[in-house]
Amino acid sequence: MANPIHVPRVNNNDDEVKLVSLRVVVGEKISRGQLVAEVETDKAVVEVEAPNDGFVLGILANVDDVIAVGSVLLWIGERADEPIPVAASSNERATTTGQPTAKARQILKEHGLDANAIPASGERLTVDDIERYLANRGKDATVPAHAVPRAAETKPDIPGELRDLRSEERAMIATVAWHRDVAVPGYIELEYDPAPWETYSKAFSERNKLLLSPLLSLMSWRLVELAKETPHLNSTIIGNQRYEYSAVNFGFTVQAGDTLYLTVTRDAQAMDEIGFVNAMGEIQRRAATHKLGPQEVQGTTISFSSMARWKVSRHIPVLPPRTAIMIAHAVSIDGRCVLGASYDHRVLNGFHVVTALRKLSKPGNPV
Repeated sequence: MANPIHVPRVNNNDDEVKLVSLRVVVGEKISRGQLVAEVETDKAVVEVEAPNDGFVLGILANVDDVIAVGSVLLWIGERADEPIPVAASSNERATTTGQPTAKARQILKEHGLDANAIPASGERLTVDDIERYLANRGKDATVPAHAVPRAAETKPDIPGELRDLRSEERAMIATVAWHRDVAVPGYIELEYDPAPWETYSKAFSERNKLLLSPLLSLMSWRLVELAKETPHLNSTIIGNQRYEYSAVNFGFTVQAGDTLYLTVTRDAQAMDEIGFVNAMGEIQRRAATHKLGPQEVQGTTISFSSMARWKVSRHIPVLPPRTAIMIAHAVSIDGRCVLGASYDHRVLNGFHVVTALRKLSKPGNPV
């Protein structure tokens, strides 16, 4: 059976990426995990790997093409002579191949989407195609009951010039739109005594012979522990139900030059403390050189952001889509330490958040 390899999403709202290399040819036998292509945005190059063993049946783009996120990049099959489900030549862009179904037209209208912008997996654009497209953009295929249509922005009367947004700027707009239109945001903060954390971090560093301070990674690990203890923290609302994530995909903000990444350490609940600290260090190094993979910048379930390096006393983060809480860590110029939390009030109330912040203010296993 032929299976597609789709163009990955590098940042939350990358609608298009550039194909910068192809490492396979039609007819070639490939193995699971083998590098087949590389795609690029303004700030990052991401490797595309084969999800399983097979033969390359068809390649739907050329090097240097700009291709749609979620579209089919190439087809692989169990045999080299298998037919490709959708007729496509090796130099053809994977785009919508037919008219949307009736149900698909309804969803397109509800979301204000252009059918031509969504890759189809068959001869007609289906609901499954739209749901996959929306999932890649961090959206749900249902319209929130309280969402209010927003008027389109018009150019000001003051002279100026329109400039295209970078991919990470578009991603921020998508995140802000979810925070505004879907979540019911709240914010709570409290001051805390940093001494217990500083003592714990120093002892941990000496015990594990670390060169850099693990303080923020250790505080992040404490939040992972709290997410395991309290499923409410690691959840979101889908319709009229709470959706509790099985995995703790931990988001941590990293400023790399003028690019802000929300890096994602996946399945943090399966790690031990030193394993998590090492994983956090590695993903921050990859972010600094703009070499993050698609799974390292999407799918966060709970998040942490620190602006201690800038000596601010408060910052109120925007919730990533489909998350219930994001911790804000700050240390002011006079040394005042603050833990805050932006949270979705549909999922959590003030008691939940204050309880989590108080637990987070001290190590779980104090020295």
